[in-house]
Amino acid sequence: MNSQIPFWHAGEYARRLPLLKQRAKIVETIRSFFISRGFLEVETPILQISPGLEPHLKAFKTELVEPFGRADRTMYLHTSPEFTMKKLLAAGLPRIFQMAHVFRNEERSSRHHPEFVMLEWYRANADYETLMDDTVELVRACAEACDVKKLKENGRECDPFAEWDRISVVEACRKYAGFELEETLPAEPSLEPDPAPLVAVAEKLGIETNPDDRWDDIYFRIAYEKIEPHLGRGAPTILYDYPVCMAALSRRKPSDPRFAERFEVYVGDVELANAFSELTDAAEQRRRFEHDMDLKEKLYGERYPVDDDFIAAVAVMPSAAGIAVGIDRLVMLITGANRIEDVLWAPVA
Repeated sequence: MNSQIPFWHAGEYARRLPLLKQRAKIVETIRSFFISRGFLEVETPILQISPGLEPHLKAFKTELVEPFGRADRTMYLHTSPEFTMKKLLAAGLPRIFQMAHVFRNEERSSRHHPEFVMLEWYRANADYETLMDDTVELVRACAEACDVKKLKENGRECDPFAEWDRISVVEACRKYAGFELEETLPAEPSLEPDPAPLVAVAEKLGIETNPDDRWDDIYFRIAYEKIEPHLGRGAPTILYDYPVCMAALSRRKPSDPRFAERFEVYVGDVELANAFSELTDAAEQRRRFEHDMDLKEKLYGERYPVDDDFIAAVAVMPSAAGIAVGIDRLVMLITGANRIEDVLWAPVA
């Protein structure tokens, strides 16, 4: 979108309208897709005690002014509807989905916007492998609805109807960066692995590190330079089984608790989805949240409150799996739009 032209200007809107009509068709398809599979569409509050506790996310803060002399409270606009949707799982709903407006501060680029729409769905008594199949079927259904054969990203094409690539993080590190990820992790699960073994790997790969880098920082740098350029080429890629230090809301793999049942979907350079087999250990969930907020305070000088009601819900939540898909990014891929503003009805000025 030309930043000098208001989005509502007749000529500008005429340029964007074909993309927006495709967006409407995709939203309609998503809703039909889930309802036909027995999912219940839910709506949850944007205003939350805890906005989401990923260390690097910045939330919008506001003040809830209560009537009748009750104390005012600091509240946040949610960065994801995840916490409240899991409370609905705890209440007994077996299959739920939502297309929620979510808010993330300090985010604006060709693929980021301070307010965007996130699709999340949850299945009780399921794991992340079921969600992999859901995601393949959903993306294909949306492409078919728009009579699109290929997803387009940055001038490249990706075929959602081809067999999707599925590769573990360990396999991707071995195949594309030439090292054994497991050898950089301690024998026991850790939320803060010693970065020294990964520093040695980075040096061999010619990737710079800093003395205060954490294990995660170095992994992200290696992934960005050596792994991600190979993902989502020709067909979408499902990258799965992340180290537990990179999956705060995911349950550990029974076969190797150093790793968690998490996957992401890549279409070219676009990260489209993030999914978990959900953690249902309340004490472990609190421990991970406190760790992440300690890190946030160290890096940014602030921390967000842990929602005790959510922790209580985790304790009674059934075994489940959940996923988040960026609807705006999906629309971009199907329409070939280059900027997220082009597929938003009314961008944040």
